[in-house]
Amino acid sequence: METKRVVIVGGGFGGINLAQKLSKNKAFQITLVDKNNYNFFPPLLYQVATGFLEASNISYPFRKFFQGKSNLRFSLGAFQEVFPAEKRIATESGDIYYDYLIFATGTESNYFGMENVRKNAVPMKTVQDALALRNHILLLKEKASKTTDSTTRRKLLSIVVAGAGPTGVEVSGMLAEMHKNIFKKDYPELKREEVQIYLVDALPVVLNPMSKESQQETLDELRGLGINVLLDHAVKDYQNGVVYFANGKTIETETLIWTSGVTATELPGLPREVLGKGRRVLVDSFNRVKGFDDIFAIGDIAFMDSDKDFPNGHPQLAQVAIQQGRKLAENLPLLIEGKEPEPFRYKDKGTMAIIGVNKAVADLPGLHFKGFIAYFLWLVVHLFSLIKYRNRIKTLYNWMVAFFTRDQSLRFIMDSKPDK
Repeated sequence: METKRVVIVGGGFGGINLAQKLSKNKAFQITLVDKNNYNFFPPLLYQVATGFLEASNISYPFRKFFQGKSNLRFSLGAFQEVFPAEKRIATESGDIYYDYLIFATGTESNYFGMENVRKNAVPMKTVQDALALRNHILLLKEKASKTTDSTTRRKLLSIVVAGAGPTGVEVSGMLAEMHKNIFKKDYPELKREEVQIYLVDALPVVLNPMSKESQQETLDELRGLGINVLLDHAVKDYQNGVVYFANGKTIETETLIWTSGVTATELPGLPREVLGKGRRVLVDSFNRVKGFDDIFAIGDIAFMDSDKDFPNGHPQLAQVAIQQGRKLAENLPLLIEGKEPEPFRYKDKGTMAIIGVNKAVADLPGLHFKGFIAYFLWLVVHLFSLIKYRNRIKTLYNWMVAFFTRDQSLRFIMDSKPDK
């Protein structure tokens, strides 16, 4: 049987799980394409941004990961366009031909057409974003420590986190813990009351996808940490250091962290009719892009309405991408053998969010946890979701240090600009 060329665009949760499982079948020659040369773990980006983890703790190079897999290759370069009639994609590093093409490119920040927010806010989607945010926060602390004007200091020390989903809750909670336990020691010249953290959202609740119990407990814990939670506050603009809300209110700050909304990455070459809300690609129950036999989409970019338990599409969560990647790895051999593939059915393993040290919520099928139990579950799940033992060991070590000392020594300002 002729070897089939499989090209996977995107090395996130879905792409890496598909590549890893499919590589065990020598009937396929697999090429994974990504604009980065490493896989990283997005749920822990905020811990890189706040200096509790190194970027290397949550990242791993593709080529090292692929060592020993003779039918698995990596190609560095951003995807540019697909040419379905020619079974070809164009990337920054050249053209690649395929027999089967799988898009697993994930999402990017959605600024809802607000150009000033896009230009001035700090996103939380990539490792570079996390490092830029760490630099930004620490630089502003240094400026504030040298400023005598109280109004200017307050503006420098105020942080607005837009979006009260898991990422927004976790980053605001971590920042509050840092101000409580770390920054008062690092910056004794700054007064605690000058530091203001705002968590804002256009919706009337935090953690919208989770249970009402989790929402209320999270809201209480956030406020207990001193965070100003402003619900029904839709960001309308951000310019000249002022966040403007649709209700007419404003907040002066030099830091707007944007975690409010995502949209699927663009896939030039696919027809418009296969794109749904939020640019998600319409797929059938086998993750095939509608209208194509040889192009698939998995993870956050895929919209499947054929799963009876999720008629409005699956949530854009890591577990969906992982399960779709593994199921597609089972289905592709069936396709080349002329057999009927098995439809995808998502097994919901629950949702959880960490708020602070010993503070978390977890909604598992039929169960609800809070406090230390939920905190411990969150740590275990995220630790074992890292793809390599090296990452797990280093992350566990950093977490243990942080837990027992309420401190961490990774607060470096790493300027990405070379010295002239």
